[in-house]
Amino acid sequence: MGPINKRNMDIKKIKTLGDLKASGYKPKSIKEEIRDNLKERITGGETTYDGILGFNDTVIPDVERALLSKHNILLLGLRGQAKTRIARLTSGLLDDYIPVITGSDLNDDPLAPLSTSALDIIAEHGDKTPISWIPAAERYVEKLATPDVSIADLVGDVDPIKAATLKLPYSDPRVIHYGLIPRAHRSIFVLNELPDLQARIQVALFNILQEGDMQIRGFKLRLPLDILFIFTANPEDYTNRGSIITPLKDRIESQILTHYPQTLDIAMHITEQEAKIDPELKEKITVPGFIRNLLERIVFEARESDLIDEKSGVSARLSISALENLYSTAERRMLRNKEKSGTVRISDLWGIIPSITGKVELVYEGEQEGPYNVALLLMGTAIQKLFLEHFPHPDKTAKLGDKDMYGEVRSWFASGNEVDIMNAASEKDYKKLLDSVPSLDKILSTRNLVDDEIHLMKEFFLHGLAETEVISKKIMDRSLNFSDPLGTMLDELNN
Repeated sequence: MGPINKRNMDIKKIKTLGDLKASGYKPKSIKEEIRDNLKERITGGETTYDGILGFNDTVIPDVERALLSKHNILLLGLRGQAKTRIARLTSGLLDDYIPVITGSDLNDDPLAPLSTSALDIIAEHGDKTPISWIPAAERYVEKLATPDVSIADLVGDVDPIKAATLKLPYSDPRVIHYGLIPRAHRSIFVLNELPDLQARIQVALFNILQEGDMQIRGFKLRLPLDILFIFTANPEDYTNRGSIITPLKDRIESQILTHYPQTLDIAMHITEQEAKIDPELKEKITVPGFIRNLLERIVFEARESDLIDEKSGVSARLSISALENLYSTAERRMLRNKEKSGTVRISDLWGIIPSITGKVELVYEGEQEGPYNVALLLMGTAIQKLFLEHFPHPDKTAKLGDKDMYGEVRSWFASGNEVDIMNAASEKDYKKLLDSVPSLDKILSTRNLVDDEIHLMKEFFLHGLAETEVISKKIMDRSLNFSDPLGTMLDELNN
């Protein structure tokens, strides 16, 4: 018999235990259920984890193998690596509906009742026991592990009020108040940030993972719970806040390592997919692929920087927040200039600094630099590397015909000329200013640029020259100033 769903069983007609028996329904564990549905998906060529990008050849096959093996899973990786997203999407492998005994304390299977309340209901009503159908969405339980989580929260405890009301001794199972884990019977239970759970609380999970049951307090009652556990954690050496105790780690059958996007293309797709940008804003504001590439390079630079704690990681949320801020930076400028459309500029990247400073953990050297300066350094390094992929290094004798490729630009700035790009400059003023720099049109003439890209590349060229120390760049509160480095040095000496 296949998955219980609307296609092969009219669940509206099955209202009692007798109806369920007559339908041919057979109990199935949640791990068998997920395994069977996963096999169908794989055989049919369907995707199992829609929206998870960059893991098709690494993480997802490991997760599928673990589920086929009916394993509990530990997803281990740095922050922002889609661990919780994978756990949540696993609920898509559940049957559409499963039958439960109406009014039971747990999600009791009518043909394999577990709780005392379910057994009592069946004893009273027999085949007329009422049956309810719960959807897959209600069979997913998620808990964030924090140091204050108690055994009572997860496992349960005796309820003295219930004992007094029912006039029952504490040893009677009917006075038990079940915790989150028993109430996740026949469900997926996700425990995020497992190392944050105190060691003595982690011990409480031993039996359910190894023997498949758990005991509340010291009572004889044991519950053979049917649960798929998915744990998430950062690497144990990430902070000093805690770790996964070895015996618990040993009981989790599959440990799967996640990772950050391995290519810029995948990173850009993830950012585009996850960023919350108003569709109307997307129509008004153009973000050239060149800028998107540069934004992701900044994030990649952050992950490789010696100033940032690699054990902490740099979440994909950085690039997502940065893209949202990039749109807002352009939108703010357009509103000030009463413009109906616009294109994101290189100078707009300074608007993403708040997205960087709040999402990186600095090592000692980084703290000495300060988060703002670290953000500038990351942007500068990304710009420099991208510049040198498109243009020869100015220190080399790169030639354009018989002339120094950068000669005219050097001379123009050396003559005392400056370029001051205001943060809120109108599109007209921005283009006019960049067009005033000689030889840029000639240098870029062979690159087949469209109109929206011409001035973007002109600005990028100036930033590239600044990062390779041909010209100097000053970051003001309201503008970016490009000038001759010697003149800047003399001004600083005079001051």
